Amino acid sequence: MSRARIHVDTPLAAGATLTLPAETTQHLKAFRLRPGDELVLFDGRGGEYRARLEALERREARLALLGHHPVERESPLALTLVQGVARGERMDFTVQKAVELGVRRIVPVFTDNGVVRLEARRREKRRQHWQRVAVAACEQCGRNRVPEVAPPRPLAEVWPELAGGEAGQGLVLTPGGRSLRALADAHPELRRAWLLIGPEGGLSDAEVARACEAGAEPVGLGPRILRTETAGITALAALQLLHGDLAG
Repeated sequence: MSRARIHVDTPLAAGATLTLPAETTQHLKAFRLRPGDELVLFDGRGGEYRARLEALERREARLALLGHHPVERESPLALTLVQGVARGERMDFTVQKAVELGVRRIVPVFTDNGVVRLEARRREKRRQHWQRVAVAACEQCGRNRVPEVAPPRPLAEVWPELAGGEAGQGLVLTPGGRSLRALADAHPELRRAWLLIGPEGGLSDAEVARACEAGAEPVGLGPRILRTETAGITALAALQLLHGDLAG
């Protein structure tokens, strides 16, 4: 049986003793761990720690950190997913699978054709929820660095940070765009990119045009129309296969 993996939002150090709060203790209990059992902890800053459960109380747990393993499971392709906010579980699914597929950052955006409109006071609550989804995905897939989920905001507010070039080569998913294989032929050394995907209603023509003005290339996923959550994982998987680490 594989060891439980738990994210801890505090800096860790080999040889230290750690007391976990009630919320994380409940997480341990879900794994049915007992004193003496070993598990893996990571703090999102790189590498992971072998730990032993010393004591498990009702509202806290005490662990001994036995050693640090400086393993990295990050893709050489630094991908930012700019995702039109989709409804309910679709967005959770997209965040989860994007993390499993190695994205470095997720930027939720409100677009012209999007159905979801969050009031300002609710946006931070949703961001925190999606960040927890990202953490859980890291625990499951073995990543030791947790991707940031940025605050959700209108797409128009995101263009300045995308157009500067620091985010890498821009890609916008749109019907009729060039194939990702053709993109790979044109950019064989691609190492940093951002990918814009629309919500259920897709991107407007104006948004696609604005993305191209920001330096994005239109890309497509073949002749069929995919749901937003399908499009995301398909495009990310293809990019990781062509430029990242899915090919081994």
